[in-house]
Amino acid sequence: MAFEPPRRLVRALGETAPDGDGWLERLPELARQAVALRELTVERVQVPGGRSSLVVLVRRADGSPAVLKLAPPRARPLSERVALAHWGGRGAVQVLDEPDPTEGVLLLERLHPDVSVRSLPEAKALLEAAGTLRRLWVEPPAGHRFETVAERTGRQAEAMRSAAAADPEAAPLVEAALAIREELLVRPPEGVLLHGTFRQSKVLAGDRTPWLAVGPDPVVGESAFDLARLVRDRVEDLIAQPSGAATTRRRIKRLAESLEVDQERLRGWTLFRAVESGVRARRVGREKDAELLLEFAGWL
Repeated sequence: MAFEPPRRLVRALGETAPDGDGWLERLPELARQAVALRELTVERVQVPGGRSSLVVLVRRADGSPAVLKLAPPRARPLSERVALAHWGGRGAVQVLDEPDPTEGVLLLERLHPDVSVRSLPEAKALLEAAGTLRRLWVEPPAGHRFETVAERTGRQAEAMRSAAAADPEAAPLVEAALAIREELLVRPPEGVLLHGTFRQSKVLAGDRTPWLAVGPDPVVGESAFDLARLVRDRVEDLIAQPSGAATTRRRIKRLAESLEVDQERLRGWTLFRAVESGVRARRVGREKDAELLLEFAGWL
């Protein structure tokens, strides 16, 4: 079959590498090779799919369902493989194959790709997502090479400074976000392995357990950093509410208490991550997303 990348993937990769790196052009052949090597039968490409990888629903030689995932090097697929292997299926999707010379290819347990926690009512979705996230916060493997929160946010901070210089409107929020990052990194709690890009849509229905996380971009650091992205889930709904700011503050309090995370640290990382995402969205021309995220950050 033709392994045509979904438009969402093409658009998202164009934002992260506007000059291209050749991976999309090689993708159809990479997919064909991966399918042949593993003796898989292809059912369909998942659409709209993710923003950093091609996801293909397949069956193995014994007829059992699986997912073939192909990601470019910039998506750090090796880190994803190592993290998933370390979790061993506890709270996250399982890896079904061993590493091969083709970097960026994973064969994964089949979940229910069209059923995420986001399909639940908001209060129930937050509860289930938070419970799933808690299971992932474990000690990282010995000798790990995962990026730390300080390293990742350091790269992001440099890009934010550059963006703020060209965007006076966002500059005050950027300054506040950078200042709070510096405060948070002075005496951080002990680091654990984090999902890195956790949100409701990253939690899918499974068979061996009701909900499992997918698509990590793992990082090592304090749990409040991971939880911060969950705070702003369904941000468009929050912005549309007259009581959106108050709802956000209650959400921070509720999540912090339920997962035993310091409330002020959660608020701080929520601010930093929202501003970083908003500035990045504006840089690549997603103005509507930028406006929502920066307005949300202003509540914090």
